[in-house]
Amino acid sequence: MARREKEHVQLPVPNGWFAVEFSRELRPGDVKPIHYCGEDLVLFRTRSGQARVLDAFCPHLGAHMGYGGRVMAETLRCPFHAWQFDGTTGDCTHIPYCERIPALAKIRSWDVQEKNGFIWIWYHSGGEAPQWDFPSQPVFEDGAAEWSEPRAFEKVLEAHIQDTHENNNDPVHFLYVHGATEVPESTIRFTPDSTHYQIESTHEAVYPNGTFQMTFVRDSWGLGLNCMDMKGIPGAGLMMFAATTPIDGHSVHSRWLLTATNNMVDLAGEEFMNNITSGIEQDLDIWKYKVHRANPVFCEGDHYLGDYRKWVRQFYTHPVGDAGRQEDR
Repeated sequence: MARREKEHVQLPVPNGWFAVEFSRELRPGDVKPIHYCGEDLVLFRTRSGQARVLDAFCPHLGAHMGYGGRVMAETLRCPFHAWQFDGTTGDCTHIPYCERIPALAKIRSWDVQEKNGFIWIWYHSGGEAPQWDFPSQPVFEDGAAEWSEPRAFEKVLEAHIQDTHENNNDPVHFLYVHGATEVPESTIRFTPDSTHYQIESTHEAVYPNGTFQMTFVRDSWGLGLNCMDMKGIPGAGLMMFAATTPIDGHSVHSRWLLTATNNMVDLAGEEFMNNITSGIEQDLDIWKYKVHRANPVFCEGDHYLGDYRKWVRQFYTHPVGDAGRQEDR
């Protein structure tokens, strides 16, 4: 008898860079409790404007510093006894009622960077330092005057991050889930020892200002970052940057920033943004109720998926399963 517990293989949380907030949602002095990668954390912005992340629980008596904690210059003050912890090192720098600071008065600090409109943390199950990086997208940085103000969209999904990311390498499902009329011609370029890959697809599109041969370029870095750039109309562009973060092994928090050049917003920008967000809704039940096959049976038309399964193993400290049953491919 088929049972979910029997059929499902639980994947661990992968290693990589993951977004924990939109940059514009965290002002100097803000303190927020967050829970990602199975960890209870506290996110705050120092008075000088730096985003910082620490483990949530004070080493003194265990107060959660995301609830009532206060930014003091470049430190976070515990709400219970006012111990202060440096946002960069996690060291306790001040105890108001004691001059000597215990040697063990420190808390784990996380590697953080801000880029492309998001605040990112580095997660590694073995505690290793960042092993790779990803590029800036000037469109989502301040001063991209020719581009419209990015629209933000976010949603919590009941799925493992590998399953949500795998959709990028499954062009066939667009026929049956998203109503596509054909599988677009695509080229996928993997670099075996790289954390980055690129998919390029082409199709013909009709807009009020004409018919164009459009090219979709989708870049992925690790399992948490995707950028989609749509090209083909001279002097115009559409772009999306997606950040998906494991909450735990069963759910993710996905955030999107979508924009178009100012001369494209009224022609196709709104439709582009709405199609992206509505397409996510069509995947929800499949992600929610499916099981994960660590050793799926692939047919010869699934070569994109087989290559993806091989590539994705590098992001796990202890990979699970194989890249499909070779005799069925």
